[in-house]
Amino acid sequence: MKILIAGGAGYIGSALVPKLMDRGYDVSVIDLFWFGNHLPKGTTIVAKDIFKLDESDVKGYEQVIFLAGLSNDPMAEFSPSQNFISNAAAPAYLGYISKRAGVRRFIYAGSCSVYGYTVNQLYDENSPAVSNYPYGISKLQGEQAVMQMIDEKFSVICFRQGTVSGYSPRMRLDLVVNTMFKCAVMDNMITVNNPSIWRPILSMQDAVNAYIRAIEANETISGLFNIASGNYTLGEIGDIVKHRIEEDLKMDIGLTIKHVHDPRNYKVSLEKSQKVLSFKPRHDVDSIVHDLIEHKEKFKDFTNPNYYNIQVFKSLRD
Repeated sequence: MKILIAGGAGYIGSALVPKLMDRGYDVSVIDLFWFGNHLPKGTTIVAKDIFKLDESDVKGYEQVIFLAGLSNDPMAEFSPSQNFISNAAAPAYLGYISKRAGVRRFIYAGSCSVYGYTVNQLYDENSPAVSNYPYGISKLQGEQAVMQMIDEKFSVICFRQGTVSGYSPRMRLDLVVNTMFKCAVMDNMITVNNPSIWRPILSMQDAVNAYIRAIEANETISGLFNIASGNYTLGEIGDIVKHRIEEDLKMDIGLTIKHVHDPRNYKVSLEKSQKVLSFKPRHDVDSIVHDLIEHKEKFKDFTNPNYYNIQVFKSLRD
């Protein structure tokens, strides 16, 4: 099977591509390579903007995966206009030309950020999606655009992902578990801005498994799917990171607990993805931290701006 991954040189793609190649898939990546190229040798790569593609660029692929776009709230708030272009218009355009070119399935990397702020409720895919901030709004618009293209010849699977964390060859240190790990190792201190806030967390290994499950799902399956390894409060995440580092690295780690208002608070049900896609998470925050410890020599320069998406984005804009 031929698979095209837009944004495949990013954080998730750099971990996903080698796994797909190991399973015998013919993988091509279209990317602007803002964060470099950490893909395996032999990967077919095209350095091209999505809006410069036409039907001929996607013809012959059976599945297209959209991992591109701006990836978090700081980038979206720094440039709301670019955020809506990259996260809403780009998947709509790529989905449109993919369908016209005869692609059978389109997979969209969305976000649980679409749920905004909830209070003590477990949200499933039928729950209200009412984000009031640029990133969450744009991710909702992107999924709505591609979902309305579904028909008997064009399957669409949209993931509402929890916050992805863990090691990737294209490393990031601006994600909640990764950030706490970095601060603990570098400063012997973890800061928790609000211990009561809920977040669904998605380990990198579980994220890769979710995409494999989607690629290999029956061709009649389409829909929205929450994807996470589990739901955690930020206070619990801080405690887990502290314990694992103290146990494995024999360091004394302090905790600073604040009570800063956060407009994002949500926990999600995974029942649909388990029943329909057979997605069964195997990892948790403790195993994410263990994974980071095992690979820490590969990203030990914690000040490297390439590990922080907003820093790279600002330098490109400048």
